[in-house]
Amino acid sequence: MVKRSRSGRVAPADDVFAARKRKPVPHEFVLEALAPLGPETRPMFGCVAVYVEDKIVLVLRDKPAPALDNGVWLATTQEHHAALRPEFPSMRSIEVLGSGVTGWQVLPAESPDFEEAALRACALIRAGDPRIGKVPGERRKRSASPRAEAPVKKAAAKLPAKRSAAKLPAKRSAAKLPAKRSAAKLPAKRSAAKLPAKRSAAKLPAKGTGKPRATSRARG
Repeated sequence: MVKRSRSGRVAPADDVFAARKRKPVPHEFVLEALAPLGPETRPMFGCVAVYVEDKIVLVLRDKPAPALDNGVWLATTQEHHAALRPEFPSMRSIEVLGSGVTGWQVLPAESPDFEEAALRACALIRAGDPRIGKVPGERRKRSASPRAEAPVKKAAAKLPAKRSAAKLPAKRSAAKLPAKRSAAKLPAKRSAAKLPAKRSAAKLPAKGTGKPRATSRARG
């Protein structure tokens, strides 16, 4: 039977409002062991990621394939593998994350000591062990900051070049001023050089005006 609301609108069936059954969290005993820290869970690639404050510490996985990667994933790095190996002898790399040694490691669910190893990992997390836990996006921030600073540095480096370019015309005009002034003085030097020639020409006796003096022999 279709139900109608007071406004006359057709009310959807009750089964639409029924909450979907929440998928059970795999290896839920891990969350109980971390309860004093108030862990948060988020879906991640069909798994459940476990966060404590700003760090991702574990991933809980239980999927059909590959079954070898089911269990508890430890958020760690290769530099800590050697130190964690004595604590977790069954710890190994995760196949779905690629070939070779992976930074993250899995405590396999098929291992005989799986629950014991998972609880030991929770104890290390509660103690604040730095070998387990990562801050998501930390590498992205570090790689992005130099790029963000690069344009600022380039722009700052270009400013002096523009200012010096603006000053160049003033320097060039200042360099030309002495040349113009010296050019203006040149006629004075040339006229000064010609004056001695005119004056010396005026002092010279006229040609043919000088009479030879009579010698004593001619007078006698």
